[in-house]
Amino acid sequence: MNTEQNGSSAKPSWLDRLGQAISSEPQDREQLVELLRDAEQRNLFDANALGMLEGVLQVAELQVRDIMIPRPQMTVVERDALPEEFVTTVIDSGHSRFPVLGEHRDEVVGILLAKDLLGYFARSGEQKFSMRDTLRPAIFVPESKRLNVLLQEFRASRNHMAIVVDEYGGVAGLVTIEDVIEQIVGEIDDEHDVGEERLILAHSNGEYTVKARTPIEDFNEHFHTRFSDADFDTIGGRVVHAFGRLPKRGETVVLERVHFLVLRSDKRRLHLLRVLSVDAEPDSELNDG
Repeated sequence: MNTEQNGSSAKPSWLDRLGQAISSEPQDREQLVELLRDAEQRNLFDANALGMLEGVLQVAELQVRDIMIPRPQMTVVERDALPEEFVTTVIDSGHSRFPVLGEHRDEVVGILLAKDLLGYFARSGEQKFSMRDTLRPAIFVPESKRLNVLLQEFRASRNHMAIVVDEYGGVAGLVTIEDVIEQIVGEIDDEHDVGEERLILAHSNGEYTVKARTPIEDFNEHFHTRFSDADFDTIGGRVVHAFGRLPKRGETVVLERVHFLVLRSDKRRLHLLRVLSVDAEPDSELNDG
């Protein structure tokens, strides 16, 4: 029935209401985020939607180096190895894709899909396995590539994994499409995820990306610091306490000579930190000595 005939009007969608909420045309990203948070407070959408909207904005600013799996933690196979020699590694890891190395660790010659091994073992090894014929091409991306650009490239090429290279062309790590999507929707856990893995990621420039949920005990062990875990279980909790509120991306604080930079946070919690240095002189107004 025509709404003009019955005197009623269709209920505006949450997108329509959101458009009305930000009709004041924010001048920068910070103003846009504040408008989104205000819209959530007015129940135009829920906290989960707000978290994803903020995640989308942050993906445009994060770089591959912020989320990549560093080279020492990559699960790889050797080009000249026999399937019987690396099948246990494939099964135990739970991954579906594996970088294949040539003569040295900086020579990634392609990507092996776990499913490509099924035919070989289904035939009980009756035919010789050819790694070179099985490999899929590897794509390479620089550490500095923005995550929103990488996501577009993943979608266009239908690739799910990229090898990350440093400024000298050496292999710095790898990144997957799941890693990027997690920055928007949050952690995607499966039966193969191990909670304590990849909490602290080292970068070639001497800096580190640290997940806010890293236990203080683990942080102290890695950086040889002496943060107390009496009041806070995680390093993120200690940093939030220093600010007295949830900090925003780009804010910094120096605690016990450790210089922290906030990489990702939303209204609900702190997600990622960058450790810029461990021996910087305390110069932040928030430094607690």
